Amino acid sequence: MDVAVLEIGGSHVTAAVVAPGTWDVTEVDRAKLESQLAAERVVEQLAETARKLPLANGLAVALPGPFDFATGVAWYRGQGKFDQLYGFNLGAALSNELGIDRVLFMNDAEAFAVGEWTAGEVRGVERCVGVTIGTGIGTAFLADGRVVREGDSVPPGGELYKTTYAGKPLEDSISARAILRRYAESTGTDAPGVKEIADQARTGDTAAQEVLTACFTDLAAALHPWLDRFGVTQTVLGGSISGAFDLVKSVLDFPASATQDTEHSALVGAAAHYLRSS
Repeated sequence: MDVAVLEIGGSHVTAAVVAPGTWDVTEVDRAKLESQLAAERVVEQLAETARKLPLANGLAVALPGPFDFATGVAWYRGQGKFDQLYGFNLGAALSNELGIDRVLFMNDAEAFAVGEWTAGEVRGVERCVGVTIGTGIGTAFLADGRVVREGDSVPPGGELYKTTYAGKPLEDSISARAILRRYAESTGTDAPGVKEIADQARTGDTAAQEVLTACFTDLAAALHPWLDRFGVTQTVLGGSISGAFDLVKSVLDFPASATQDTEHSALVGAAAHYLRSS
Protein backbone atom coordinates (compact mmCIF):
# COMPACT_ATOMS: atom_id res chain seq x y z
CA MET A 1 0.00 0.00 0.00
CA ASP A 2 1.56 3.28 -1.12
CA VAL A 3 1.37 6.01 1.53
CA ALA A 4 0.38 9.63 0.89
CA VAL A 5 2.54 11.95 3.00
CA LEU A 6 2.74 15.65 3.79
CA GLU A 7 5.97 17.06 5.25
CA ILE A 8 5.21 20.47 6.77
CA GLY A 9 7.68 23.16 7.77
CA GLY A 10 7.28 26.77 8.76
CA SER A 11 7.49 28.01 5.17
CA HIS A 12 6.77 24.99 2.96
CA VAL A 13 4.68 21.87 2.55
CA THR A 14 5.83 18.88 0.52
CA ALA A 15 3.42 16.27 -0.80
CA ALA A 16 4.80 12.86 -1.75
CA VAL A 17 3.92 9.24 -2.26
CA VAL A 18 6.09 6.63 -0.52
CA ALA A 19 6.24 3.03 -1.70
CA PRO A 20 6.79 0.53 1.16
CA GLY A 21 9.50 -2.06 0.73
CA THR A 22 11.58 -0.08 -1.73
CA TRP A 23 10.85 3.16 0.15
CA ASP A 24 10.97 5.05 -3.11
CA VAL A 25 9.66 8.60 -2.74
CA THR A 26 7.81 10.30 -5.54
CA GLU A 27 7.53 14.01 -4.86
CA VAL A 28 4.23 15.28 -6.13
CA ASP A 29 4.53 18.92 -5.13
CA ARG A 30 6.50 21.31 -2.94
CA ALA A 31 4.61 24.50 -2.21
CA LYS A 32 5.22 27.67 -0.27
CA LEU A 33 3.29 27.81 3.00
CA GLU A 34 2.19 31.02 4.70
CA SER A 35 2.09 29.60 8.19
CA GLN A 36 1.19 32.78 10.05
CA LEU A 37 -2.20 33.22 8.40
CA ALA A 38 -5.49 32.38 10.13
CA ALA A 39 -6.05 28.71 10.91
CA GLU A 40 -8.65 28.31 8.15
CA ARG A 41 -6.22 29.69 5.55
CA VAL A 42 -3.43 27.37 6.72
CA VAL A 43 -5.80 24.42 6.37
CA GLU A 44 -6.77 25.56 2.87
CA GLN A 45 -3.12 25.70 1.83
CA LEU A 46 -2.37 22.25 3.24
CA ALA A 47 -5.49 20.74 1.72
CA GLU A 48 -4.71 22.22 -1.69
CA THR A 49 -1.37 20.44 -1.70
CA ALA A 50 -2.75 17.22 -0.19
CA ARG A 51 -5.42 16.94 -2.88
CA LYS A 52 -2.65 16.20 -5.39
CA LEU A 53 -2.08 12.89 -3.58
CA PRO A 54 -4.00 9.59 -3.74
CA LEU A 55 -5.90 9.81 -0.45
CA ALA A 56 -8.01 6.64 -0.53
CA ASN A 57 -5.91 5.12 2.27
CA GLY A 58 -5.60 8.29 4.33
CA LEU A 59 -2.74 10.68 4.96
CA ALA A 60 0.49 10.68 7.01
CA VAL A 61 1.77 14.05 8.18
CA ALA A 62 5.20 14.99 9.56
CA LEU A 63 5.41 18.40 11.22
CA PRO A 64 7.18 20.17 14.10
CA GLY A 65 5.92 20.59 17.64
CA PRO A 66 4.60 21.78 19.97
CA PHE A 67 1.72 19.63 18.77
CA ASP A 68 -0.43 16.89 20.26
CA PHE A 69 0.36 14.21 17.71
CA ALA A 70 -2.23 11.79 19.09
CA THR A 71 -5.21 14.17 18.95
CA GLY A 72 -4.13 16.44 16.09
CA VAL A 73 -4.33 19.64 18.19
CA ALA A 74 -1.70 22.33 17.59
CA TRP A 75 -0.08 24.23 20.47
CA TYR A 76 2.22 26.66 18.66
CA ARG A 77 2.85 29.96 20.38
CA GLY A 78 5.71 32.40 19.87
CA GLN A 79 7.33 30.06 17.37
CA GLY A 80 7.29 32.40 14.40
CA LYS A 81 5.05 29.90 12.62
CA PHE A 82 1.50 28.56 13.00
CA ASP A 83 0.72 30.95 15.87
CA GLN A 84 -2.92 31.20 14.77
CA LEU A 85 -3.33 27.43 15.23
CA TYR A 86 -2.93 27.51 19.02
CA GLY A 87 -5.51 25.09 20.44
CA PHE A 88 -6.79 24.30 16.94
CA ASN A 89 -7.64 20.72 15.93
CA LEU A 90 -5.72 20.47 12.69
CA GLY A 91 -6.46 16.76 12.37
CA ALA A 92 -10.23 17.22 12.42
CA ALA A 93 -10.03 20.19 10.07
CA LEU A 94 -7.92 18.35 7.49
CA SER A 95 -10.09 15.23 7.70
CA ASN A 96 -13.18 17.33 7.09
CA GLU A 97 -11.62 19.42 4.31
CA LEU A 98 -10.25 16.38 2.47
CA GLY A 99 -13.15 14.03 3.17
CA ILE A 100 -10.93 11.30 4.64
CA ASP A 101 -11.22 9.31 7.84
CA ARG A 102 -7.58 8.91 8.75
CA VAL A 103 -4.89 11.55 9.24
CA LEU A 104 -1.89 10.38 11.29
CA PHE A 105 0.60 12.93 12.64
CA MET A 106 4.25 12.44 13.58
CA ASN A 107 6.89 14.74 15.00
CA ASP A 108 9.21 15.72 12.16
CA ALA A 109 12.41 14.95 14.11
CA GLU A 110 11.07 11.50 14.94
CA ALA A 111 9.97 10.98 11.33
CA PHE A 112 13.50 11.88 10.21
CA ALA A 113 15.10 9.37 12.58
CA VAL A 114 12.68 6.58 11.69
CA GLY A 115 13.27 7.31 8.01
CA GLU A 116 17.02 7.06 8.48
CA TRP A 117 16.56 3.78 10.38
CA THR A 118 14.23 2.44 7.68
CA ALA A 119 16.29 3.33 4.62
CA GLY A 120 19.18 5.63 5.53
CA GLU A 121 22.38 6.14 7.48
CA VAL A 122 21.34 4.11 10.57
CA ARG A 123 19.37 1.42 8.74
CA GLY A 124 18.63 -1.45 11.10
CA VAL A 125 20.85 -0.14 13.93
CA GLU A 126 19.51 -1.48 17.22
CA ARG A 127 20.14 1.66 19.29
CA CYS A 128 20.52 4.96 17.48
CA VAL A 129 19.58 8.62 17.67
CA GLY A 130 18.62 11.17 15.05
CA VAL A 131 19.50 14.81 15.67
CA THR A 132 18.07 17.60 13.52
CA ILE A 133 19.59 21.05 13.82
CA GLY A 134 18.07 24.13 12.26
CA THR A 135 16.05 26.90 13.88
CA GLY A 136 16.16 24.68 16.98
CA ILE A 137 17.30 21.17 17.79
CA GLY A 138 15.22 18.00 17.53
CA THR A 139 16.08 14.49 18.67
CA ALA A 140 14.63 11.00 18.52
CA PHE A 141 16.05 7.99 20.33
CA LEU A 142 15.24 4.69 18.62
CA ALA A 143 15.29 1.13 19.92
CA ASP A 144 14.84 -1.31 17.04
CA GLY A 145 13.30 1.50 15.02
CA ARG A 146 10.78 2.47 17.70
CA VAL A 147 10.83 5.92 19.27
CA VAL A 148 11.55 5.92 23.01
CA ARG A 149 10.24 8.97 24.87
CA GLU A 150 10.06 7.76 28.48
CA GLY A 151 12.48 6.51 31.09
CA ASP A 152 15.71 7.80 32.61
CA SER A 153 17.82 6.74 29.62
CA VAL A 154 16.44 9.54 27.41
CA PRO A 155 15.89 13.30 27.93
CA PRO A 156 12.37 14.44 28.90
CA GLY A 157 10.06 13.22 26.15
CA GLY A 158 13.15 12.10 24.26
CA GLU A 159 13.74 15.76 23.36
CA LEU A 160 17.24 17.07 24.03
CA TYR A 161 16.17 20.70 23.54
CA LYS A 162 14.35 20.48 26.87
CA THR A 163 17.69 20.11 28.68
CA THR A 164 20.18 22.79 29.70
CA TYR A 165 23.86 23.18 29.02
CA ALA A 166 26.23 25.46 30.91
CA GLY A 167 23.23 26.74 32.86
CA LYS A 168 21.27 27.82 29.78
CA PRO A 169 18.75 26.22 27.41
CA LEU A 170 20.67 23.96 25.05
CA GLU A 171 19.46 25.85 21.98
CA ASP A 172 21.42 28.88 23.23
CA SER A 173 24.54 26.83 22.47
CA ILE A 174 23.62 24.84 19.36
CA SER A 175 21.06 26.08 16.83
CA ALA A 176 21.08 28.42 13.86
CA ARG A 177 20.61 31.46 16.06
CA ALA A 178 23.36 30.30 18.43
CA ILE A 179 25.83 29.95 15.56
CA LEU A 180 24.90 33.36 14.14
CA ARG A 181 25.17 34.98 17.58
CA ARG A 182 28.59 33.48 18.26
CA TYR A 183 29.82 34.56 14.85
CA ALA A 184 28.64 38.13 15.46
CA GLU A 185 30.27 38.17 18.90
CA SER A 186 33.51 36.78 17.49
CA THR A 187 33.84 38.95 14.40
CA GLY A 188 31.74 42.02 15.14
CA THR A 189 29.80 41.45 11.92
CA ASP A 190 26.57 39.68 11.10
CA ALA A 191 26.59 36.67 8.77
CA PRO A 192 23.73 36.17 6.29
CA GLY A 193 23.24 32.60 7.50
CA VAL A 194 24.85 29.41 8.71
CA LYS A 195 25.50 28.21 5.16
CA GLU A 196 27.58 31.32 4.51
CA ILE A 197 29.57 30.72 7.70
CA ALA A 198 30.24 27.14 6.59
CA ASP A 199 31.25 28.34 3.12
CA GLN A 200 33.68 30.81 4.70
CA ALA A 201 35.15 28.07 6.89
CA ARG A 202 35.81 25.94 3.82
CA THR A 203 37.82 28.77 2.29
CA GLY A 204 40.04 28.90 5.37
CA ASP A 205 38.24 31.53 7.47
CA THR A 206 39.52 30.72 10.96
CA ALA A 207 36.82 32.63 12.84
CA ALA A 208 34.03 30.85 10.97
CA GLN A 209 35.61 27.46 11.65
CA GLU A 210 36.10 28.24 15.33
CA VAL A 211 32.45 29.23 15.74
CA LEU A 212 31.21 26.00 14.17
CA THR A 213 33.69 23.96 16.20
CA ALA A 214 32.58 25.61 19.44
CA CYS A 215 28.87 25.03 18.81
CA PHE A 216 29.28 21.39 17.83
CA THR A 217 31.66 20.79 20.73
CA ASP A 218 28.82 21.93 23.00
CA LEU A 219 26.44 19.58 21.18
CA ALA A 220 28.80 16.66 21.71
CA ALA A 221 29.17 17.45 25.40
CA ALA A 222 25.41 17.77 25.92
CA LEU A 223 24.52 14.69 23.89
CA HIS A 224 27.23 12.27 25.03
CA PRO A 225 25.75 11.39 28.47
CA TRP A 226 22.45 10.43 26.82
CA LEU A 227 24.22 8.33 24.20
CA ASP A 228 25.88 6.41 27.00
CA ARG A 229 22.67 5.98 28.98
CA PHE A 230 20.67 4.78 26.01
CA GLY A 231 23.47 2.65 24.59
CA VAL A 232 23.54 4.46 21.24
CA THR A 233 25.99 2.99 18.71
CA GLN A 234 25.31 5.37 15.81
CA THR A 235 24.06 8.95 15.47
CA VAL A 236 22.74 10.60 12.32
CA LEU A 237 22.55 14.37 11.90
CA GLY A 238 19.92 16.13 9.83
CA GLY A 239 18.40 19.56 9.39
CA SER A 240 19.81 22.52 7.54
CA ILE A 241 23.01 22.64 9.59
CA SER A 242 23.94 19.03 8.82
CA GLY A 243 25.45 20.46 5.63
CA ALA A 244 28.37 21.63 7.80
CA PHE A 245 29.10 18.08 8.98
CA ASP A 246 32.37 17.87 7.05
CA LEU A 247 33.66 20.83 9.05
CA VAL A 248 32.74 19.55 12.52
CA LYS A 249 32.80 15.75 12.43
CA SER A 250 36.21 15.69 14.11
CA VAL A 251 34.76 17.21 17.32
CA LEU A 252 32.00 14.60 17.60
CA ASP A 253 33.63 11.95 19.76
CA PHE A 254 31.09 9.27 18.91
CA PRO A 255 30.13 7.41 15.71
CA ALA A 256 28.13 9.86 13.60
CA SER A 257 27.20 10.57 10.00
CA ALA A 258 25.07 13.11 8.14
CA THR A 259 21.90 12.44 6.20
CA GLN A 260 21.76 12.60 2.44
CA ASP A 261 18.40 14.41 2.59
CA THR A 262 16.49 15.40 5.73
CA GLU A 263 13.15 15.93 3.99
CA HIS A 264 13.35 12.64 2.09
CA SER A 265 13.99 10.75 5.34
CA ALA A 266 11.11 12.49 7.13
CA LEU A 267 8.75 11.43 4.32
CA VAL A 268 9.94 7.82 4.56
CA GLY A 269 9.70 7.85 8.35
CA ALA A 270 6.16 9.22 8.37
CA ALA A 271 5.12 6.56 5.88
CA ALA A 272 6.77 3.78 7.90
CA HIS A 273 5.03 5.01 11.07
CA TYR A 274 1.71 5.13 9.23
CA LEU A 275 2.06 1.53 8.03
CA ARG A 276 3.03 0.30 11.49
CA SER A 277 -0.01 2.01 12.95
CA SER A 278 -2.45 0.60 10.43
